[in-house]
Amino acid sequence: MFDQSRRIDAVAAVLPQRERIEPVNRMLRERLEKILPDLMRETGFDMWLVINREYAEDPVFFSLVPEPVFAARRTTMLVFHDRGGEEGVERLTVSRYPFGELYEAAWEGGDLDAQWRGLADLITDRDPRRIGINVSRAWPVADGLTASLRERLAEVLEPKYAMRLEGAEKLAIRWLETRSPLELETYPNIVALARAVIGEAFSDRVITPGVTTTEDVAWYIRQRFADLDLPIWFMPYVNRQRRGGGCDAESPFCGDSGLILRGDVLHTDVGICYLRLCTDTQEMGYVLRQGEDAPPAGLVGAINAGNRWQDLLTAEFRTGRTGNQILASIREASSRERILSSTYTHPLGFFGHAPGPTIGMWDDQGPTPLRGDWPLHPSTAFAIEGNVKAPVSEWGGQMVQIKLEQSAVFDGEKVTYLAGRQTEWHLVR
Repeated sequence: MFDQSRRIDAVAAVLPQRERIEPVNRMLRERLEKILPDLMRETGFDMWLVINREYAEDPVFFSLVPEPVFAARRTTMLVFHDRGGEEGVERLTVSRYPFGELYEAAWEGGDLDAQWRGLADLITDRDPRRIGINVSRAWPVADGLTASLRERLAEVLEPKYAMRLEGAEKLAIRWLETRSPLELETYPNIVALARAVIGEAFSDRVITPGVTTTEDVAWYIRQRFADLDLPIWFMPYVNRQRRGGGCDAESPFCGDSGLILRGDVLHTDVGICYLRLCTDTQEMGYVLRQGEDAPPAGLVGAINAGNRWQDLLTAEFRTGRTGNQILASIREASSRERILSSTYTHPLGFFGHAPGPTIGMWDDQGPTPLRGDWPLHPSTAFAIEGNVKAPVSEWGGQMVQIKLEQSAVFDGEKVTYLAGRQTEWHLVR
């Protein structure tokens, strides 16, 4: 459980809009200078083109440009050219508007036809062997080049260069999934913000049993993030379980909405993005009955079972294993220990549901095609997400579902929770 002092510290650390520019751009510089060259060489591309237009931005675009940028502005072309060795990767723009010191402007002015000719001349001058473009059937985030822009690109290039265009799916996914050292220094504070607001919401500061509804709590969370100027990427969700609620082993999800009463089990799912990094968090609360100062032993045992499932899952993280292989292993491990679990863990980063290895789906515990076949890499972040069901003796043996989701990083050897994990119930007194 999050203690009150940590809640206050986390919330006090939110930066004003103007002060967010410097850390975002510092992290971007590190990524462009230290991560991108390695990934271009890993994937074998000596040129990568990111071409998009205002109102139809490539999903990768905003991860590549400095703050404050809100749109592609007309047609924006980013060109990354690996010159090899110590010369490294050129970062160029062929665009009407410059991007500052992180990019060198190779063209600035003239009409749209002149812009396309400028891009073609740049490519001819550098003579790349493999030119990556963002087209992909499997990954939406790697499919940002529109059909008309791709057609125009092929038209303006000499035929031999048009023949060198290749889908840069692997490069785009590796770029988006890889976390830099500075990002990993920053990420724990962002996750702590999300957890702090959950701690506030699941307390008597917000909930009065017999008066407050689950919808009231969800809207408190949404408004609290808005007041902190922290964008959410989905509407917060709050539900309740109680004795007699009918949760059983076959139910995919247990819980409903409505008035919160003493003895209720609460669950929430929230996600925020801050300094370009996103979280996805689920935690559990309990509303104490009159005379109680702690949850029933059966509920304590249930959340312990949830933590054990987390431990079994993260023990299966090994570099090179696919999401589907990890899923099969955690299903075996849970079965051995007689834990009734469901796993649906996914990567985190610039998106809440980020690219990388998918480890199960909530509605399908079998192998996930394509995304489940992606291998695990170091320096990647995950929402360790899933649920367990356990009987509660105090509820006459009725099942309770413990739905947990905690943000973590895999460093190549082990998984570490970015801002701790829930091991005790949030209590509403």
